[in-house]
Amino acid sequence: MIKNESYKGSQRVFPELLAPAGNYEKLVTAIHYGADAVYLGGKSFSLRAKAGNFSSESMRDGIVYAHEHGVKVYVTVNLIAHNKDFAGLTDYLLSLQNMGVDGLIISDPGIFSCATKTVPTVPIHLSTQANVTNKESASFWFEQGARRLNLARELSLNEIAEIRNRVRGELEIFVHGALCISYSGRCMLSNYMTGRDANQGSCAHPCRFSYSLVEEKRPGEYFPVEEDERGTYIFNSKDLCLLEMLPQLVASGVDSLKIEGRMKSIFYVGGVVRVYRAALDYLAALPEEAWNEPADISFPPSFIEELQRTGTRGATENFIKERPGSHEMIYTSSRASQFYEPVAVIRKAGDKPFVEIRNALFVGEEVEYMQPGLDVVPLTIRAMKDEVGEVVNKANPGNKVFLETDSSLSDCRVNGILRRKKNVQQTKYTN
Repeated sequence: MIKNESYKGSQRVFPELLAPAGNYEKLVTAIHYGADAVYLGGKSFSLRAKAGNFSSESMRDGIVYAHEHGVKVYVTVNLIAHNKDFAGLTDYLLSLQNMGVDGLIISDPGIFSCATKTVPTVPIHLSTQANVTNKESASFWFEQGARRLNLARELSLNEIAEIRNRVRGELEIFVHGALCISYSGRCMLSNYMTGRDANQGSCAHPCRFSYSLVEEKRPGEYFPVEEDERGTYIFNSKDLCLLEMLPQLVASGVDSLKIEGRMKSIFYVGGVVRVYRAALDYLAALPEEAWNEPADISFPPSFIEELQRTGTRGATENFIKERPGSHEMIYTSSRASQFYEPVAVIRKAGDKPFVEIRNALFVGEEVEYMQPGLDVVPLTIRAMKDEVGEVVNKANPGNKVFLETDSSLSDCRVNGILRRKKNVQQTKYTN
């Protein structure tokens, strides 16, 4: 394993696992499944205006909850600012400092400058939107006072290692999640097509749309746009997945591995965090000699198999080995098929756990309890009772019920997720 002599000396420190928290429930889910830190946005100054986000009260509660579980909280203040956007910024930054946030994620130099003056003790993490692609740029931002840089997603492993060897500050990279078709996420397509500015937090995701061609003198006649006769989703990148590159990324000395997905479901957040947590724990348990050749370290097939059950647009390693080409796109739909779905979240543990239903659930169905780590507990639903003790045969989304299962769930934990194969439900219970 390559030791990071320039920053950590000879001490081997495994990177932080940083998870998205689009709302309070996703924060709790990420922590339940093993995140070391979470990132979230408030109602203003964030690039995910549609994520649900946190009010001042819910953010304060989230920070308290995270800190009680030994987890750090970083807040996004990462929009590309116009003059009007500075109104209220100073008060907002001070409020974040008072809440005890562990870092601010910033891309705009003006906001960066304001933060260093207003809340100089709060660490600043430079957003990927700042497009750091080289060691000179990295040195510049650390000299300005950044604590951490989230490097651009357009870098190879060798380029990341070169930057690591040059600078002493913390480095963070994205390892999983949706990719923008535009460079490091700076994109005007949404603004031109829908009036929703991606750089101000309101992206309509037109890169996921299906397109047709209209000739000027033939209005109303739509011609399909095809690439190799595979479809019309011409901007639609596969999702980033660097799971198999984790050994080399750990060896390179990066400080934080970031998962994209503040707008994704708790099933996605919990499922992806769960696999990457298990992967890092697997690596930490390897003998010292394994790190002599990090590229030779591999994971058992179960890791990728579990990750595929979270839902995805397919997988790409993007720039990490070589520049991506047309094979890194998904042309046939806006996303790949998803064969698993959540059915319930555990709210009270016990032999007959009290759960909140997410998708309609019937007595007799087969489900799985997603434990922290990669293990699952297969279960059959034997009976359900509602909150007043009435027996029910079907529970709908939003219902809260007590479950009786064929296998004991006495070891289940609050906030754990129950899932099922979608095709099983559709085959057995379609009426």
